[in-house]
Amino acid sequence: MKKVSSKRVTDDLRPEYDLSKLKGGVRGKYHARALAEMNLVRLEPDVARTFPDSASVNRALRLLQEVATKASRPSRRRSATSRRRA
Repeated sequence: MKKVSSKRVTDDLRPEYDLSKLKGGVRGKYHARALAEMNLVRLEPDVARTFPDSASVNRALRLLQEVATKASRPSRRRSATSRRRA
């Protein structure tokens, strides 16, 4: 990446743009809404190597969710009378 020289800073704005007409803009107007609609998570480098794309991360998390749900369900115990019959 090139560093910009602090001695020579050029203005990239074209002369046909009139800055006096650009009033009323609000910085970060949609920032809160974007954060609310988006769920970004930063992965550690070792995890990112294991899961290279969002599809693989989603598959792994769904599998983990399924395993955790099955493990947390109470098991159906057989009653004493049904054990005697078997």
